[in-house]
Amino acid sequence: MTASATVHLLRHGEVHNPERIVYGRLPEYHLSETGRQMAELAAAELARRAADGARIVWLGASPLTRAQETAAPVSRELGLPVHTDERLIEAGNWFEGLHVDRRELAGSPRHWPKLLNPLRPSWGEPYREQVTRMAEAVKAAAVRAVELGGDGAEAVLVSHQLPIWILRRSIEGRSLPHDPRSRQCNLASLTSLELPDVHAPGRPRIRYTEPAAPLYPGVIQLPGS
Repeated sequence: MTASATVHLLRHGEVHNPERIVYGRLPEYHLSETGRQMAELAAAELARRAADGARIVWLGASPLTRAQETAAPVSRELGLPVHTDERLIEAGNWFEGLHVDRRELAGSPRHWPKLLNPLRPSWGEPYREQVTRMAEAVKAAAVRAVELGGDGAEAVLVSHQLPIWILRRSIEGRSLPHDPRSRQCNLASLTSLELPDVHAPGRPRIRYTEPAAPLYPGVIQLPGS
């Protein structure tokens, strides 16, 4: 018997980062005030869908502060506990903790070996490894949602731009190396994966929405944040 599920990949809201550091997996990078408003808008959208009949029964989140803070209003609005999942964490990055610009790259020979292979990429966690862990997290959440809510149940997983986007590119059969400026994974956006059968292989249908779009004007975004 087939059992379908939908897994919503929610990117965290804007982070307070006035120095424009590549914060990666560093702890204690909190949402900005605007980021908190973004999280509230995403939570309100999910609550609206639940009120319209969506059976959202599972909530998971990356262990990083910004993801946990984004998950908090979703937890409140849907009445779900937050289940921390290490597989949803940000991609590892050599440049973590640095403000990266041309001067930093050109003036620090220690960085040069990390720039040799953008196809892997050589400066961080390989794209294929990100796809593997994210796909595992999605599959586990989908199965758990069906266990709790039956056929057609839904889950929300709070993660980060690059892991979400690289999983989407893999699902769509596109090359994993890409221009970061081309990513369709805005702050507090929802990349929804509709799985036709959680127990069988198959390509999910993808839907993308931006509940926090009214707050985007004036927000500075760093690729990979």
